[in-house]
Amino acid sequence: MNSAVSAVTAGFGTGLSLIVAIGAQNAFVLRQGIHRDAVLPVVGICALSDAVLIALGVGGVGAVVVAWPAALTVVGLVGGAFLLVYGALAARRVLRPAGALRAEPGSTTSRRRAVLTCLALTWLNPHVYLDTVFLLGSIAADRGPLRWTFGLGAALASLCWFAALGFGARLLGRYLARPGAWRVLDGLVAATMFVLGGTLIAGAL
Repeated sequence: MNSAVSAVTAGFGTGLSLIVAIGAQNAFVLRQGIHRDAVLPVVGICALSDAVLIALGVGGVGAVVVAWPAALTVVGLVGGAFLLVYGALAARRVLRPAGALRAEPGSTTSRRRAVLTCLALTWLNPHVYLDTVFLLGSIAADRGPLRWTFGLGAALASLCWFAALGFGARLLGRYLARPGAWRVLDGLVAATMFVLGGTLIAGAL
């Protein structure tokens, strides 16, 4: 029993330390949370995707992917290009906030756009695979029979983090009531996307 609790705790701590780092996915979830737009599906997609990827890593899929390095190259190029485009859209909102078209929060169009963007930011980002499939998978392997318990802890960390980020972001609403504050946030998002996108493409070439 103590060993199982220790494995879950270790998995939770390891998973949280990897997920909390600033990235494209976290920036998007934060923005959706502040807008209070499609928060539940976005949080659900992020948490469920991480759970699937962690399970793949614990199951040893990482070793199979290593045998086909071209897969990460393709994902890096496509994901990097997507992040650059997303960053350009955020930069456009900074330069022309009034001219940037936005779907009404809560509408079908807005929800669909949020879901598709979240899926792309999650599954087209090689860093997600490196953290969950490869790194967490290799650490879990050292736990032997308790590797799945370790993976469960990591998946719980993902769920807790994204839920806190998405639903807790509304507490920042009063600090972002002015349009200028949104321009600063969009500027930070754009800078993050440009850096990550450029890094991914450079690493894939």
